[in-house]
Formats: sequence, C-alpha cells, structure tokens
Amino acid sequence: MGMNVRIKWVEDAMFLGETQSGHAMVMDGPLEGGGRNLGPRPMEMLLLGLGGCTAYDVVSILKKSRQPIIDCEVVITAERADSAPKVFTKIHVYFRVKAKPGVKDAQVKRAVDLTAEKYCSASIMLSKAVAITHAYEIQVQE
Repeated sequence: MGMNVRIKWVEDAMFLGETQSGHAMVMDGPLEGGGRNLGPRPMEMLLLGLGGCTAYDVVSILKKSRQPIIDCEVVITAERADSAPKVFTKIHVYFRVKAKPGVKDAQVKRAVDLTAEKYCSASIMLSKAVAITHAYEIQVQE
C-alpha cells in the first residue's frame, strides 16, 4: 500500500504540501529563518501527525469498547537536540479523556497501551529512533 505526497516550494521558506487524498497545508519558517511565519514548521507537522494518529486510535478503541467518552485531547511535548540534525530526543504524549460516569480506567489504559504498542504507525515508527512516553487522565463529567 503506497502513499504519496507532494511538497512544492512557494517562496522564501514557504512550502505547500499536498496529500494524495487531496488536502493542502502551508508550511513556513520563522522570520529569523527567512520565512513569514504563515504556517507550521515541518517538525511540528510531524508531531501533529503523531497526535492525530494516536488520538484516532484511542477514540476508536474507546468507542468500540462502548466507553461513554465525550472528548479526547492529546497534548504532545517534545525535546530536540541542540545541534543539527535537531532530531527529537524525547516525546511525551498526554491524553485528556473526558467521559460520562461509568467510564472504566482500565479501558482507557488499554486504549493508550494499544495505540502505543500495536496500532499507531507513527508512534511505533518514531519509537525506533526516540523515547516516547504516554500518560492519560480521565475527567468525568455529569
């Protein structure tokens, strides 16, 4: 199964990324790097991809296990090397799951473990090169 994307230089430090599924995203550099700060940086896009992949899994797993979830937010913090190549050295993925009473902590833990160990392609691939940790909290709402 192949996947294709296209990245086209627009001007200065701005690039337009186009996906096989027909979506476009502007990436741009900071002012001090010759950009105009009109879009996310490519390394931010990498973290966004990781977050989207893992959030999709967790929500899907919780819905299939009939957990009364209301919302799921993923906050990712990452550290990078000081010198080039400025690779990620640590990534922490934190899930905030909002749910109605009756949500089971064990099911949320299972969903987080499954995305980290079995389903999230982005997380599993990146974990070959960088330490990734996962944590979660459940906020029960009436």
